[in-house]
Amino acid sequence: MRRKPIIALIYDFDGTLSPGNMQEFGFIQAIGKTPDEFWKASDGIAISEDASNILAYMKLMRDEATKLGIRLTKANFRRFGADIKLFDGVREWFGNVNRYGAEHGVKIEHYINSSGLKEIIEGSPIAKEFKHIFAGTYIYDADGEAVWPGIAVDYTAKTQFLFKIQKGIFSSRDSKRVNESMADEAKRIPFSHMIYFGDGETDVPSMKVVSMFGGNAIAVFDPTKPSKKESARKLLRQGRVSFITPANYGRDSRTFRIVTAIIDKIRSEDELKRLSRYH
Repeated sequence: MRRKPIIALIYDFDGTLSPGNMQEFGFIQAIGKTPDEFWKASDGIAISEDASNILAYMKLMRDEATKLGIRLTKANFRRFGADIKLFDGVREWFGNVNRYGAEHGVKIEHYINSSGLKEIIEGSPIAKEFKHIFAGTYIYDADGEAVWPGIAVDYTAKTQFLFKIQKGIFSSRDSKRVNESMADEAKRIPFSHMIYFGDGETDVPSMKVVSMFGGNAIAVFDPTKPSKKESARKLLRQGRVSFITPANYGRDSRTFRIVTAIIDKIRSEDELKRLSRYH
């Protein structure tokens, strides 16, 4: 029996599936700061030390929690994730797309590729929908408390996870197999079967890689914020993405129409490729 084509839908998280940064739905309130105060302090660390913005926010989270006696355990991170706000239609999105794929002869898989924290995303209401979550993590001590950044995911680090998805590698640490040569037909999900969703600058390299190798990149934007729409338009003008759409994931949304049309196209191209192998 012929294997169904697999199509990977790969999402940034903050600003893509959620209207804010994941730290803003519980953690920042727990340390008694406003989002503006927290991110200003984080940017200050990065600027003064000429450091990674991602490592700066991870350090600030730990420092502030330690000062207040808040234990940064995996369980507590997941509790913060439980209150994450999601864009309209996100909760139903995965079932709707999976059903459409099944009805049209393809298998749909969903992945996260985020500069946020894996443990917080794992506590979100949609965590179970993802084949794998690629995101930042901490290293934990014997008591289960975060003591050091384990993985920090910046805009360039995101691109490595695309190649891991392509080859079916689900270890963030693996740096050997992902760089080994592999025949195209052995790759689990070709780039042409990838749909990447993002909202901003940290997604640009990933959007470019997916598009360059025949996949599709979509810029989503918060429809309540004109500046976000203009950012998406800029990505479209620059050729970083093929489509832009408001961050509405309902069954009748533009987002759903775009994705189902891409699924149809991938399915047709896969069938034509199969027919071309007639002997």
